[in-house]
Amino acid sequence: MRLATWNINSLRLRMPLLQRLVEEEAPDIVCLQETKVHDDLFPLDAVKALGFEHVVFSGIKGYNGVAILSKLPLTNAGGHQWVGRTDGRHVFATLPNGTEVHSLYIPAGGDEPDPLINEKFDHKLKFVTELKDWFPANRDPSRPIVLVGDLNIAPYEADVWSHKQLLKIVSHTPVETEGLIAALDAFGWVDTIRNRIPEPEKVYTWWSYRGRDWRASDRGRRLDHIWATPSIASAIGSPKILKDARDWPQPSDHVPVLVTIDG
Repeated sequence: MRLATWNINSLRLRMPLLQRLVEEEAPDIVCLQETKVHDDLFPLDAVKALGFEHVVFSGIKGYNGVAILSKLPLTNAGGHQWVGRTDGRHVFATLPNGTEVHSLYIPAGGDEPDPLINEKFDHKLKFVTELKDWFPANRDPSRPIVLVGDLNIAPYEADVWSHKQLLKIVSHTPVETEGLIAALDAFGWVDTIRNRIPEPEKVYTWWSYRGRDWRASDRGRRLDHIWATPSIASAIGSPKILKDARDWPQPSDHVPVLVTIDG
Protein backbone atom coordinates (compact mmCIF):
# COMPACT_ATOMS: atom_id res chain seq x y z
CA MET A 1 0.00 0.00 0.00
CA ARG A 2 1.36 3.40 -1.00
CA LEU A 3 0.28 6.49 0.88
CA ALA A 4 0.96 10.09 -0.10
CA THR A 5 0.45 13.29 1.86
CA TRP A 6 0.43 16.67 0.16
CA ASN A 7 -0.55 20.23 0.91
CA ILE A 8 -1.85 20.82 -2.60
CA ASN A 9 -2.69 24.52 -2.10
CA SER A 10 -6.02 24.45 -4.01
CA LEU A 11 -7.31 21.13 -5.27
CA ARG A 12 -9.36 22.49 -8.16
CA LEU A 13 -6.50 24.64 -9.43
CA ARG A 14 -4.03 21.78 -9.21
CA MET A 15 -6.10 18.81 -10.36
CA PRO A 16 -3.65 18.30 -13.26
CA LEU A 17 -0.83 17.99 -10.71
CA LEU A 18 -2.80 15.46 -8.68
CA GLN A 19 -3.34 13.50 -11.89
CA ARG A 20 0.40 13.61 -12.57
CA LEU A 21 1.15 12.38 -9.07
CA VAL A 22 -1.25 9.48 -9.54
CA GLU A 23 0.12 8.57 -12.97
CA GLU A 24 3.78 8.72 -11.92
CA GLU A 25 3.64 7.33 -8.38
CA ALA A 26 0.45 5.20 -8.24
CA PRO A 27 -0.52 5.90 -4.62
CA ASP A 28 -3.37 3.89 -3.12
CA ILE A 29 -4.21 6.65 -0.66
CA VAL A 30 -3.66 10.41 -0.98
CA CYS A 31 -4.15 12.67 2.01
CA LEU A 32 -4.53 16.31 1.02
CA GLN A 33 -4.38 19.54 2.95
CA GLU A 34 -5.30 23.08 1.95
CA THR A 35 -7.82 21.90 -0.62
CA LYS A 36 -9.44 25.36 -0.51
CA VAL A 37 -12.86 24.14 -1.58
CA HIS A 38 -16.21 24.06 0.17
CA ASP A 39 -17.74 20.61 0.43
CA ASP A 40 -20.52 21.54 -2.02
CA LEU A 41 -17.92 22.21 -4.73
CA PHE A 42 -15.49 19.38 -4.03
CA PRO A 43 -14.48 17.84 -7.41
CA LEU A 44 -15.63 14.35 -6.46
CA ASP A 45 -16.20 13.10 -10.00
CA ALA A 46 -12.73 14.18 -11.11
CA VAL A 47 -11.16 12.53 -8.06
CA LYS A 48 -13.05 9.30 -8.67
CA ALA A 49 -11.94 9.36 -12.30
CA LEU A 50 -8.38 9.04 -11.01
CA GLY A 51 -9.29 5.77 -9.33
CA PHE A 52 -10.21 6.96 -5.84
CA GLU A 53 -13.70 5.58 -5.31
CA HIS A 54 -13.61 6.22 -1.56
CA VAL A 55 -13.27 9.82 -0.46
CA VAL A 56 -13.63 11.70 2.83
CA PHE A 57 -13.31 15.47 2.88
CA SER A 58 -13.98 18.53 4.99
CA GLY A 59 -13.67 22.00 3.54
CA ILE A 60 -14.72 25.62 3.78
CA LYS A 61 -14.74 28.38 1.22
CA GLY A 62 -11.41 29.68 -0.01
CA TYR A 63 -8.88 28.22 2.43
CA ASN A 64 -7.97 25.26 4.68
CA GLY A 65 -9.67 21.99 3.75
CA VAL A 66 -8.51 18.39 4.09
CA ALA A 67 -9.30 15.11 2.35
CA ILE A 68 -8.49 11.41 2.19
CA LEU A 69 -8.65 9.87 -1.30
CA SER A 70 -8.52 6.08 -1.30
CA LYS A 71 -8.68 3.18 -3.71
CA LEU A 72 -9.55 1.03 -0.70
CA PRO A 73 -12.84 1.16 1.20
CA LEU A 74 -13.05 3.63 4.06
CA THR A 75 -15.18 3.23 7.16
CA ASN A 76 -15.79 5.08 10.43
CA ALA A 77 -15.04 8.43 8.83
CA GLY A 78 -15.06 11.58 10.91
CA GLY A 79 -13.09 14.58 12.04
CA HIS A 80 -12.45 16.76 15.06
CA GLN A 81 -13.13 20.49 15.24
CA TRP A 82 -9.94 21.80 16.80
CA VAL A 83 -9.97 24.74 19.19
CA GLY A 84 -13.74 24.83 18.81
CA ARG A 85 -13.63 25.97 15.19
CA THR A 86 -15.39 24.47 12.19
CA ASP A 87 -12.61 25.23 9.74
CA GLY A 88 -11.80 22.09 7.78
CA ARG A 89 -8.55 20.94 9.33
CA HIS A 90 -9.03 17.25 10.14
CA VAL A 91 -10.55 14.11 8.69
CA PHE A 92 -9.97 10.47 9.52
CA ALA A 93 -11.14 7.07 8.32
CA THR A 94 -10.35 3.39 8.78
CA LEU A 95 -8.87 1.13 6.09
CA PRO A 96 -9.91 -2.51 5.56
CA ASN A 97 -6.86 -3.75 7.50
CA GLY A 98 -7.93 -1.75 10.57
CA THR A 99 -5.44 1.09 10.18
CA GLU A 100 -6.92 4.49 10.98
CA VAL A 101 -5.60 7.31 8.81
CA HIS A 102 -5.76 10.99 9.81
CA SER A 103 -5.20 13.95 7.47
CA LEU A 104 -4.41 17.02 9.56
CA TYR A 105 -3.65 20.65 8.79
CA ILE A 106 -2.24 22.72 11.64
CA PRO A 107 -2.59 26.52 11.30
CA ALA A 108 0.38 28.36 9.81
CA GLY A 109 0.32 30.98 12.58
CA GLY A 110 0.96 34.24 10.76
CA ASP A 111 4.24 36.11 10.77
CA GLU A 112 4.67 37.40 14.32
CA PRO A 113 5.56 34.71 16.91
CA ASP A 114 3.82 36.44 19.80
CA PRO A 115 0.40 35.11 20.89
CA LEU A 116 -0.37 38.35 22.71
CA ILE A 117 -0.38 40.43 19.55
CA ASN A 118 -0.96 37.77 16.88
CA GLU A 119 -4.24 35.89 17.15
CA LYS A 120 -3.17 33.46 14.42
CA PHE A 121 -0.13 32.41 16.40
CA ASP A 122 -2.21 32.09 19.56
CA HIS A 123 -4.62 29.84 17.64
CA LYS A 124 -1.71 27.71 16.45
CA LEU A 125 -0.31 27.20 19.93
CA LYS A 126 -3.72 26.25 21.30
CA PHE A 127 -4.17 23.80 18.42
CA VAL A 128 -0.85 22.10 19.18
CA THR A 129 -1.69 21.90 22.89
CA GLU A 130 -5.02 20.29 22.05
CA LEU A 131 -3.23 17.87 19.72
CA LYS A 132 -1.10 16.72 22.65
CA ASP A 133 -4.20 15.99 24.72
CA TRP A 134 -6.73 14.76 22.15
CA PHE A 135 -5.15 11.55 20.95
CA PRO A 136 -4.36 10.14 24.42
CA ALA A 137 -7.93 10.96 25.48
CA ASN A 138 -9.64 9.56 22.38
CA ARG A 139 -7.49 6.82 20.87
CA ASP A 140 -5.65 3.68 21.95
CA PRO A 141 -1.92 3.94 21.08
CA SER A 142 -1.70 0.16 20.69
CA ARG A 143 -3.91 0.43 17.57
CA PRO A 144 -2.42 0.94 14.09
CA ILE A 145 -2.91 4.67 13.47
CA VAL A 146 -1.19 6.92 10.95
CA LEU A 147 -1.36 10.72 11.17
CA VAL A 148 -0.14 12.68 8.17
CA GLY A 149 -0.33 16.24 6.99
CA ASP A 150 0.98 19.75 6.94
CA LEU A 151 1.75 20.33 10.60
CA ASN A 152 3.36 23.70 9.79
CA ILE A 153 6.21 23.14 12.24
CA ALA A 154 9.75 22.01 11.50
CA PRO A 155 10.68 20.54 14.89
CA TYR A 156 14.38 19.68 14.60
CA GLU A 157 17.49 21.59 13.63
CA ALA A 158 17.99 19.50 10.49
CA ASP A 159 14.38 20.24 9.43
CA VAL A 160 15.31 23.79 8.37
CA TRP A 161 17.97 25.33 6.21
CA SER A 162 19.34 27.40 9.12
CA HIS A 163 18.42 26.63 12.70
CA LYS A 164 19.97 29.84 14.06
CA GLN A 165 18.40 32.15 11.51
CA LEU A 166 14.91 30.66 11.93
CA LEU A 167 14.67 30.53 15.71
CA LYS A 168 12.46 33.62 15.68
CA ILE A 169 10.57 32.67 12.51
CA VAL A 170 7.12 31.11 12.79
CA SER A 171 7.32 27.33 12.17
CA HIS A 172 10.65 26.88 13.98
CA THR A 173 10.36 28.93 17.18
CA PRO A 174 11.13 27.01 20.39
CA VAL A 175 7.57 27.27 21.69
CA GLU A 176 6.28 25.61 18.51
CA THR A 177 8.93 22.92 18.19
CA GLU A 178 8.73 22.01 21.87
CA GLY A 179 4.94 21.89 21.65
CA LEU A 180 4.94 19.61 18.63
CA ILE A 181 7.50 17.25 20.13
CA ALA A 182 5.41 17.14 23.32
CA ALA A 183 2.39 16.14 21.21
CA LEU A 184 4.48 13.47 19.49
CA ASP A 185 5.68 12.05 22.80
CA ALA A 186 2.34 12.24 24.62
CA PHE A 187 0.81 9.53 22.44
CA GLY A 188 4.00 7.62 21.70
CA TRP A 189 3.94 8.54 18.02
CA VAL A 190 6.88 7.58 15.82
CA ASP A 191 8.06 10.34 13.49
CA THR A 192 8.52 7.93 10.60
CA ILE A 193 10.40 10.34 8.35
CA ARG A 194 13.03 11.03 10.98
CA ASN A 195 12.99 7.37 12.00
CA ARG A 196 14.12 6.49 8.48
CA ILE A 197 16.23 9.60 7.81
CA PRO A 198 17.84 10.49 11.16
CA GLU A 199 19.54 13.77 11.88
CA PRO A 200 21.84 15.41 10.96
CA GLU A 201 20.65 14.75 7.40
CA LYS A 202 18.58 17.67 6.15
CA VAL A 203 15.00 16.95 5.06
CA TYR A 204 12.68 19.56 3.51
CA THR A 205 9.15 19.34 2.11
CA TRP A 206 8.41 23.06 1.61
CA TRP A 207 10.12 25.91 -0.21
CA SER A 208 8.74 29.44 -0.16
CA TYR A 209 7.25 31.08 -3.23
CA ARG A 210 9.30 34.14 -2.31
CA GLY A 211 12.60 32.58 -3.34
CA ARG A 212 13.73 33.74 -6.79
CA ASP A 213 15.45 30.41 -7.39
CA TRP A 214 14.21 28.01 -4.74
CA ARG A 215 16.40 25.14 -5.91
CA ALA A 216 19.63 27.13 -5.92
CA SER A 217 19.06 28.67 -2.48
CA ASP A 218 17.44 25.48 -1.09
CA ARG A 219 16.04 27.31 1.91
CA GLY A 220 13.54 24.63 2.79
CA ARG A 221 11.69 23.39 5.85
CA ARG A 222 10.18 20.02 6.79
CA LEU A 223 6.59 21.01 7.49
CA ASP A 224 4.89 17.84 6.24
CA HIS A 225 4.89 14.82 8.51
CA ILE A 226 4.00 11.15 8.72
CA TRP A 227 3.49 9.90 12.25
CA ALA A 228 2.51 6.37 13.23
CA THR A 229 1.80 4.39 16.34
CA PRO A 230 4.49 1.81 17.18
CA SER A 231 2.36 -1.16 16.04
CA ILE A 232 2.51 0.02 12.43
CA ALA A 233 5.58 2.28 12.33
CA SER A 234 7.94 -0.59 11.55
CA ALA A 235 5.87 -1.42 8.46
CA ILE A 236 6.38 2.06 6.99
CA GLY A 237 9.27 2.35 4.58
CA SER A 238 11.61 5.21 3.82
CA PRO A 239 9.86 8.33 2.54
CA LYS A 240 10.02 9.47 -1.03
CA ILE A 241 9.99 13.26 -1.10
CA LEU A 242 9.06 14.44 -4.56
CA LYS A 243 11.28 17.48 -4.66
CA ASP A 244 10.91 17.80 -8.43
CA ALA A 245 7.18 18.49 -7.95
CA ARG A 246 8.17 21.95 -6.75
CA ASP A 247 9.03 22.64 -10.41
CA TRP A 248 5.77 21.35 -11.86
CA PRO A 249 3.57 23.97 -13.61
CA GLN A 250 1.80 26.21 -11.10
CA PRO A 251 3.24 24.21 -8.20
CA SER A 252 2.25 24.10 -4.58
CA ASP A 253 4.95 25.38 -2.24
CA HIS A 254 4.81 21.94 -0.59
CA VAL A 255 5.79 18.72 -2.34
CA PRO A 256 4.18 15.30 -1.95
CA VAL A 257 5.70 12.81 0.46
CA LEU A 258 5.08 9.11 -0.18
CA VAL A 259 5.63 6.00 1.89
CA THR A 260 4.96 2.31 1.40
CA ILE A 261 3.12 0.53 4.21
CA ASP A 262 3.52 -3.25 4.32
CA GLY A 263 0.62 -5.47 5.30
